[in-house]
Amino acid sequence: MAAEAPPPSKEQHKLPTPEEFTEVQESAEFGELRRSHRSFAFPLTIAFVVWYLLYVLLSNYAGGFMGTKLFGNINVALVFGLLQFVTTFLIAWWYSRHAATQLDPKAEAIKTRMEGGA
Repeated sequence: MAAEAPPPSKEQHKLPTPEEFTEVQESAEFGELRRSHRSFAFPLTIAFVVWYLLYVLLSNYAGGFMGTKLFGNINVALVFGLLQFVTTFLIAWWYSRHAATQLDPKAEAIKTRMEGGA
């Protein structure tokens, strides 16, 4: 079942000025939001790129190891390749949870304040 977005609000929001954007960008609250995002996204991105490059390097330079049969026709290369997909989906799921609990409330508070709601 697909979730539908709520209908657009009928009330008019004031548009922030460039000065207000600059003020928010320099605020401690925005700095904390940015820090929270970066402290999650950057290490996970680096870890995944290293994991991916390990897979590529092993595939190129450790053919004997990657060709090792684990059971039946399933070898190490196939398992590592499937684990690439698994880790991609796990990271996406983990990030969506992090965003929903840590980033979205802070971003919504900033947005509400800039639109004149607080």
